[in-house]
Amino acid sequence: MEISKSFWNNKKVLITGNSGFKGSWLTLILHMLGAKLYGYSLKNSDKNSIFNILNVQKKIDKYQIGDIRNYEALEKFILKIEPDIIFHLAAQPILIESYLNPLDTFTTNVVGTVNILNSVVKSVSVKCVVNITTDKCYELKEYSDLPFKENDLIGGLDPYSSSKSCSELVSKAYRSSFLEERSVSVSTARAGNIIGGGDWGEYRLIPDIIKSIINQKKLIIRSPDSTRPWQHVLEPLTGYLKLAEKSFNSPEFSQPWNFGPSNEKNATVLDILKYFNKKFSNLDWDIIDNEYRETKYLNLDISKANKELNWFPKLSISETLDLTIDWYETWLKKENIYQITIDQIENYLGLA
Repeated sequence: MEISKSFWNNKKVLITGNSGFKGSWLTLILHMLGAKLYGYSLKNSDKNSIFNILNVQKKIDKYQIGDIRNYEALEKFILKIEPDIIFHLAAQPILIESYLNPLDTFTTNVVGTVNILNSVVKSVSVKCVVNITTDKCYELKEYSDLPFKENDLIGGLDPYSSSKSCSELVSKAYRSSFLEERSVSVSTARAGNIIGGGDWGEYRLIPDIIKSIINQKKLIIRSPDSTRPWQHVLEPLTGYLKLAEKSFNSPEFSQPWNFGPSNEKNATVLDILKYFNKKFSNLDWDIIDNEYRETKYLNLDISKANKELNWFPKLSISETLDLTIDWYETWLKKENIYQITIDQIENYLGLA
């Protein structure tokens, strides 16, 4: 599953949502691989964000603060920088937030995707787009823990899941209507619940755990028995990179792809809490009724990525949690957080 450093060296890569959690890790990886980097995202004002504490902006050749719903500004930026590859990560990614602000969720996740791909239609430089969606784009299989395959129905009963399903359909429409005939690849990447150091997102389990430890407040848990395809952030990001490498000159890879953990039984929310509690004995929580509709079981079939991309997850759930805990412990101790981040990347990619 080696990433080709020669492929990425001097490639012009645009990351939308580069100032977010996954976008920051992806920026650091691509900088280490020698890519020429561009970013387009909202301003990240969180002083604790990985983007700010690691000064990730310094790794980017040109960065524009902007909203992907602003078509004119986005198109102008893309046509000016002439990227070879686009990773589209900019989104409203929080399910609960989508209940609170459905209009923003749909306009960001659907219209934002339209704006990206319509700009690509105007571009003569872009060869490959990887649109990062979610495993929650699938039509729910109630009372089933069978893994989702890429050819399963997409759907979504909440605004977030529905908006990401729409983003999948937008990608398919632009691919078949405009970009396929020009050999421009448009792939979609459906990953599980991504965890790792530097995530401070609202309504997410790991950030909520760390915040409860910092603030010495009891953690509120909604769905302790729910299972999720938890995976360390480095796992799907290497999948996205492999997908871009494969599809850059081979449009037949222009398809939807699952990226999830290994076939071991997915952990529940309660399993994760108990593991953290071994490291942080002051962790305490209360369980409340969940007022939001969320599926209890989520699982992904990743055999297609195994076979056709030669992508395989490396980490067990315990290794995933250990890497995550090590990062936050380093941050809490105010030790060298940049170095542990780079060490984790180098060790995972075999660059050390």
